[in-house]
Amino acid sequence: MPVDVETTLVGFARALRAADLAVTADRTAAFVAAVAEVGADTRDGVYWAGRATLCSEPEDVAVYDKVFDAWFSGRLERGGRRGAPPVRVVPAAPLTGEGEGSGDGRSDVVRAVASDSEVLRHRDVAELSAAERAQMARLFAALPVTLPDRRAARRRPTGHGEMDARRTLREQMRRGGEVGPVRWRRRTTRPRRVVLLVDVSGSMSPYADALLRLAHRVLRSGMAGGGRVEVFTVGTRLTRLTPALRAHRDPEAALAAAGRLVPDWSGGTRLGEVLQAFADRWGQRGLARGAVLVVFSDGWERGDATQLGEQVQRLQRLSRRLVWVNPHRGKAGYLPVQQGITAVLPHVDDFVAGHSMAAFEHVLEVVRRA
Repeated sequence: MPVDVETTLVGFARALRAADLAVTADRTAAFVAAVAEVGADTRDGVYWAGRATLCSEPEDVAVYDKVFDAWFSGRLERGGRRGAPPVRVVPAAPLTGEGEGSGDGRSDVVRAVASDSEVLRHRDVAELSAAERAQMARLFAALPVTLPDRRAARRRPTGHGEMDARRTLREQMRRGGEVGPVRWRRRTTRPRRVVLLVDVSGSMSPYADALLRLAHRVLRSGMAGGGRVEVFTVGTRLTRLTPALRAHRDPEAALAAAGRLVPDWSGGTRLGEVLQAFADRWGQRGLARGAVLVVFSDGWERGDATQLGEQVQRLQRLSRRLVWVNPHRGKAGYLPVQQGITAVLPHVDDFVAGHSMAAFEHVLEVVRRA
């Protein structure tokens, strides 16, 4: 693909990011690759390649259409783009056995200034070798985890804020009625509860190990910050993993303990029934009330999709925010047309990808802002 065409496409992705769409670097790379496949000589080809790879949720389409029309009709300001160096797309490359190259000219073009870890961040977890999975497991310890805050009911003394009438009056009484200083107070904040539901059915088995490592990382970080994180697995049964993951600081020991508790690894999927069991047994009683609820699932439902949609709607009403993480969401060409996904999409607040370390970082950012 010519450099000027590639620069135009990358500039379009940047314009979407400036319009507040969640366009990450890997989505931009997928967009450029998709245009290379369909050809950049037709407007429709570029449009659909971008819509399939750069839009995260149905609400993004209206903004996408507006920016697309403005960018490719020349009405959108492109200042600074011409002087900037061309952005090169980093292809997925093997992490081991990197030699000196074949000596052809193309190796110089695609050679990127990126470490093995940086390349690994954008690789699909399901496509990693055993050695790459081991290397990726070490990256979870560096994931930045910040739980969302909520306003607490209690107030504490501060140097500014609202006047604390009681403390001010007590101070004046101690002074025998003499006028004393005004005391102030303000509301405190506490970490908001986060609940993670990880689908461990057969279709999600390539991602289950990475998702449970992510859950362990979030849970341990939440404990360190005084917050509460709950972890469950869903498939054909509902299993609470919080005690097992909380008991072990070492991720390997925690996952081994969790594995002994889950009876339905790589089994079928009855999400509707299991989410109903979660809502009846845990969510309705307070665990999901006001919490940030994160569901990791591809939404491939073998049961009643109508029941699945009803239960997701019920959980959305209970929770502060419901985030649905789908590993296939970040892949080029993916369309949310599966029966289960179409049933739940109207009731989720965020529909994001969860197939790579970079996608996991985005998920944590979505949770932090909830």
